[in-house]
Amino acid sequence: MAKWGEGDPRWIVEERADATNVNNWHWTERDATNWSSEKLKELLMGLQVESEEGKCEITEVSQVEGEASINNRKGKLIFFYEWNLKATWTGTSKSGIKYKGNIEVPNLSDENDMDELDISVSLCKDEPKTALLSLMRGEGASKVRTALASYVGLLKTEFTQGMILPTANGMTKQQTETAQAPTKASKTQIGSCNPTPPPPSTGVKIPTCKFSLKDTFLTSPEELYRVFLSQEMVQAFTRSGAVVEAEKGGKFRLLDGNVNGEFQELVPEEKIVMKWRFNSWPCEHYATVTLIFTDKGNETELKIECRAVPESEEERTRNGWQRYYCQAIKQTFGYGAQLY
Repeated sequence: MAKWGEGDPRWIVEERADATNVNNWHWTERDATNWSSEKLKELLMGLQVESEEGKCEITEVSQVEGEASINNRKGKLIFFYEWNLKATWTGTSKSGIKYKGNIEVPNLSDENDMDELDISVSLCKDEPKTALLSLMRGEGASKVRTALASYVGLLKTEFTQGMILPTANGMTKQQTETAQAPTKASKTQIGSCNPTPPPPSTGVKIPTCKFSLKDTFLTSPEELYRVFLSQEMVQAFTRSGAVVEAEKGGKFRLLDGNVNGEFQELVPEEKIVMKWRFNSWPCEHYATVTLIFTDKGNETELKIECRAVPESEEERTRNGWQRYYCQAIKQTFGYGAQLY
């Protein structure tokens, strides 16, 4: 028992502007079921794949059964979600013949990694055999997995806003964690394997820094530029789900939502400017990252300029760009050259 006047500040109600539940320190829960149901339908509806055999599209999300919630206990966020999904896809062959099939995902939950999802793709009864089924089981299932990874990322970022409340001076005491065991570093961390404590939360002016890197890739500026804007190529070199809207103002979300941002300027084969952030950074704090592509004959020089990076995150961010962008791109696509 603390002495009078020396109480634990967690219990000082006056610290909150509305004088209730300091920083949501006591147990609070938010039901994410309705939001999740709508978000899953939004992400799945209209997904398309196309090949020389024809084109397929998800035309109906017929079943979204399950629930989702987020619990906050002593500044820690605990996520729970469990879904059984069914959808309908239609395909049209190059010769104009139409086909119809089903997609089932029975085990989308916080207990399973995204690569463990069981995505079942089939043709409807009495439909004739078609090569479009292989297309949907391959590229189609991959796009479904990416969409579901995006849902998990949005659940842990967009929907959690306000779960840990600010104090009267605008500061927060945020310690966002999940009850799950840490996932593989290659999927969830673009920086070092050891987690880095996040810098002070929004409302606090934090010191920032800038740095630049240069690297050379054995490919053309056109091809290297495309690597950063093609969703399929981004998924290939990050080895995880990604959402990439390749246009000015378009959003991107990589590594299961741990990196996200927005494209601010796109100059084909020359420059990409983006707002870029780790999910662990203070809310709404973005660095400005500029990629400059220079043709060097048989190779391309890439200059990476990072500004407004939190000082405490400089080494992690620098190492992340070197390892999980530059080195990963070279290893995945064979563009090997030396960083300097």
